[in-house]
Amino acid sequence: MKVVIDEDKCVAAGQCVAAAAEVFDQREEDGIVVLLNANPSADLADDVRNAAAVCPALAITIEE
Repeated sequence: MKVVIDEDKCVAAGQCVAAAAEVFDQREEDGIVVLLNANPSADLADDVRNAAAVCPALAITIEE
């Protein structure tokens, strides 16, 4: 699994962090998503897929 984010689409809602804090964080100054781990382990896969699904801006893409 590879995670790709589009910072330009991000609306700083924080749903990704709530769903997968091990993989996503937010910048202090504007709340834009920060990718902590582009290749998360299999045990985080469900959380990452959920984060992509709940992102209101569809800023997270997953390549299997």
